[in-house]
Amino acid sequence: MERAVEFISDIFQNFLRIIQSINIFDVLDILILTLLVYFLIKLMRETRAIQLLKGIFFIIAIFVLVEIFQLKVMGFIIDNFLQVGIIAIIIVFQPELRRILEKVGRTKVSTFTQSVEKSAGNASARDRAILGIADACARLHDSKTGALIVIERQTKLGDIIEKETTSIINAECEPELFCNIFYNKAPLHDGAVIIRDNRIYAAGCFLPNTQKDQYLSTELGSRHRAAVGMSENSDALVVVVSEETGTISVALDGQLSRDQSREGLITILRKYMPGASLEKKKKSCSKNK
Repeated sequence: MERAVEFISDIFQNFLRIIQSINIFDVLDILILTLLVYFLIKLMRETRAIQLLKGIFFIIAIFVLVEIFQLKVMGFIIDNFLQVGIIAIIIVFQPELRRILEKVGRTKVSTFTQSVEKSAGNASARDRAILGIADACARLHDSKTGALIVIERQTKLGDIIEKETTSIINAECEPELFCNIFYNKAPLHDGAVIIRDNRIYAAGCFLPNTQKDQYLSTELGSRHRAAVGMSENSDALVVVVSEETGTISVALDGQLSRDQSREGLITILRKYMPGASLEKKKKSCSKNK
């Protein structure tokens, strides 16, 4: 415990010495570094690589604790991990890192002066989106038309959206539009629709396959396997309508829940779609009235 107190005391004293020696150029240096980190995080938020960044911060926190409490075994493991970790990260996340660099090259200077991204929309827009998705799935169920709807949550799906096969739509969640997209002779019907900010943002998206393909029922087709795969690779909520049976299913966190009714789907959407806090506030306001 004494070592921990001494370590913290040394850090505090060093911090005070640094503060006393700061000049205007140091402040400018810090501001530039802060802006670079901010824009890097902003770019990474559009891809699944943001999860990597969270993991790095977690490892740094463990490293600090190891140094404070002088944990020799953990220190040895972390030291060896850091020696190969950087190279492993570059190899594993090469596609995401390449897309980030490409996006930096395409971005105009004026873009960097914009403020933080837009909010997810108000509660009424969320309610319309939920009803639009549920009504569309009910119609597709009746006509036995296959559909795959991905609802973006915390993990941004920019790496899926930016593929060449994707078409940007950015329209309201209208049942008629869903039915037109997934009509079996429409050019985009084989791909998935991505919902972002309570709107149909993109269509014709192709999703990663599941890593537990051999454990899924042979009754499940390619749409269901893609839905499970997408929910494994992100926190997205994925709605599937079977082309063979018309059954409505929902995939979340790698788990598939089948045989959903329209009302059951609405309940799930209200619980897991982004903006649930807005609905709670809306209900509390109505109670107060």
